[in-house]
Amino acid sequence: MTTTALATRPRITGVGTAVTPASYSQQEVLDAFGITDPKVRSVFLNSAIERRNLTLPAQDSDGVRTPESQGDLLDKHKALALEMGGEALRACLKEAGAELSDLRHLCCVTSTGLLTPGISALLIRELGIDRHCSRTDIVGMGCNAGLNALGVVAGWATAHPGELAVVLCVEACSAAYAVDSTMRTAVVNSLFGDGAAAVALLAGENHAPSPKGAEPPAVLKFASCVIPEAVDAMRYDWDRVQGRFSFFLDPQIPYVVGAHAELVVDRLLAGTGLRRSDIRHWLVHSGGKKVIDAVVVNLGLTRHDVRHTVGVLRDHGNVSSGSFLFSYERLLEEGVARPGEYGVLMTMGPGSTIETALIRW
Repeated sequence: MTTTALATRPRITGVGTAVTPASYSQQEVLDAFGITDPKVRSVFLNSAIERRNLTLPAQDSDGVRTPESQGDLLDKHKALALEMGGEALRACLKEAGAELSDLRHLCCVTSTGLLTPGISALLIRELGIDRHCSRTDIVGMGCNAGLNALGVVAGWATAHPGELAVVLCVEACSAAYAVDSTMRTAVVNSLFGDGAAAVALLAGENHAPSPKGAEPPAVLKFASCVIPEAVDAMRYDWDRVQGRFSFFLDPQIPYVVGAHAELVVDRLLAGTGLRRSDIRHWLVHSGGKKVIDAVVVNLGLTRHDVRHTVGVLRDHGNVSSGSFLFSYERLLEEGVARPGEYGVLMTMGPGSTIETALIRW
């Protein structure tokens, strides 16, 4: 790609993250809900997760945390989404050297609650963002949706050079839990944490350098892979027993994702002249220990390649659509990315779907 062509690509000019205040170890979550089944406890304690940020149900007079109604969960989703979303957005804009008044497009992503109007409209009101700021809400696509949104907003930024756009992933996973001790919910309840992450995009030659001193990376290309035969392997639907929505994750999904990872990455790199060995930085969704292991094996990666993915899972669990941005933020803080180096962003989620993006510093 020529220098001129690269200069017109949208660049990632800032990133910011936020979590809810309370952090729990896996043992503390087990104790909070009185889970004693050895099989369920094993799922929690062998998850490679040390702590997660969660907003658990209040205790009653006997110290018991009772399940919340669907209405209460929707209220929780709204409150947490605005709190975390606002914090992550401000942090992102600060790193981008921008103000709320500079924002021209806001795309909000979530799969942990349903709001109409969407989070974007509520944040515009809450934060006093210009009422003429265009907006998009992507709801219900799952953990892969951060890259779906990045692809759409990269197109918007390219069509509006010099105008700032932000993708904000807000996942109040505490508002999507079915609190019980069954094996169906064990995988979900042991895995997800609350988190929000925002990423700023700006196209055109007049982009600002990162406050960390590094040239912001350009977003070059996207590639997707839907696995139709696994459409029901990850889903969020109505649980008639609980009388509310709940997540379901098929235990085989790590192997399904792993088996298709090579296919989509090869498609991403096709026509670029790059091989997998040319990719210096891998920022993979923290989907769970087995998912990460399957991707590592199938792509021939090292544990160093996924150090930030593993670290985010350890410290926050799976924060759904924004997980890869938590890893990206850690990479920036590490300060190792150099001009000319390439990175691959990868997310996985319902569909079943793998999304990828190629970036270059």
